Amino acid sequence: MAFDKTVLEQVAQLSRLYLSESEKDEVAGRITDILVLIDEMQSVNTDSVTPLAHPLDMTQRLREDQITESNRRDELQQLAPKIEDGLYLVPKVIE
Repeated sequence: MAFDKTVLEQVAQLSRLYLSESEKDEVAGRITDILVLIDEMQSVNTDSVTPLAHPLDMTQRLREDQITESNRRDELQQLAPKIEDGLYLVPKVIE
């Protein structure tokens, strides 16, 4: 699949990129190479391959769930202009 130079110019314009003529040829060639590689990879038969969640067969070590901070809600809410039932009241932004 060839990446047309006119499509590249449209993408460059939308991206607000300036490309010289030599850069346009080089970038179009690189994108074409990437698309050819993608086409090759899509043609590989993967019916007998099981999907991987992670390439390494390991379990993640989890740390103990311990409280490290004290509850300072009342102290911090004293600084708020408006609170109600332990919640901060803010002005309505979207109607």
